[in-house]
Amino acid sequence: MTPARAGILLAAPALGAIAVFFVIPVAVALALSLTDFDIYALADIANLRFIGLRNYFELLSTPLFWRALGNTLYFTGLGVPLSIAASLGAALLLSSRLARARGLLRTALFAPVVTTLVAVAIIWRYLLHTRYGLINYGLGRLGIAPIDWLGDPRTAMPAIIIFTIWKSFGYNMVIFLAALQTIPETLYEAASLDGAGAWARFRHVTLPMLGPTLLLVSILTMAGFFQLFAEPYVMTQGGPAQSTVSVLYFMYEQGFKWWNLGMASAVAFVLFLMMFAVTLLQMAIARKVAPP
Repeated sequence: MTPARAGILLAAPALGAIAVFFVIPVAVALALSLTDFDIYALADIANLRFIGLRNYFELLSTPLFWRALGNTLYFTGLGVPLSIAASLGAALLLSSRLARARGLLRTALFAPVVTTLVAVAIIWRYLLHTRYGLINYGLGRLGIAPIDWLGDPRTAMPAIIIFTIWKSFGYNMVIFLAALQTIPETLYEAASLDGAGAWARFRHVTLPMLGPTLLLVSILTMAGFFQLFAEPYVMTQGGPAQSTVSVLYFMYEQGFKWWNLGMASAVAFVLFLMMFAVTLLQMAIARKVAPP
């Protein structure tokens, strides 16, 4: 048996699983987005009609979709850089010689990642409560008036962003920790001998060596933030004044509240195209800024 055939044979189970659980469902969802599949079609498939791109045109003329798209872009544009910065900062702190009890700190910072999202979202909803929340209690001790975190359109999305960063930054922190350990100490020693300070070593040694890892983390984080759903679903139900309705939340309501599954499938593919375009943009920027 040739090496090529052996490789295909070994990869066949994984490729088969991908085809069954990804390719086929995606193809079916794409077909659904071109139909008026709704609750009547669920009752009788004879009610299903092919309508072409009508769902997409109707979607683009729906004001709530544009509001959801704006909320998602705001959440992603602000949350992704802050999340990466928090992850990298924590990784640098834990990898430094100044950090004591590194194992305990790593466990504590990673713990939110493995907690149940719905459970901690409910806890944070009470922490952010206007009258009884611990956060407003602390602000009150400092002489600051209580803030209606989840009831004010101006603060609801920032509050969700803070919660999401706290929940997810530990995952990227572990990736950065692993990448930092692969950087040779000789590079830092050479930079120190050349008179480079801490900031210069970080800028000219750490960041270039973390380039591929930064690209990977940015793509993973962007994909996760674009799929915002559980946080507003549990904490705000899309309010107040639709300020936390995301594209995925809008898709959920179309599919499972109004049973407009054709429209929901169209929303899913629009979201996929957005994420794909942003990923290509990130990769193009990474190639331009990468050292020769």
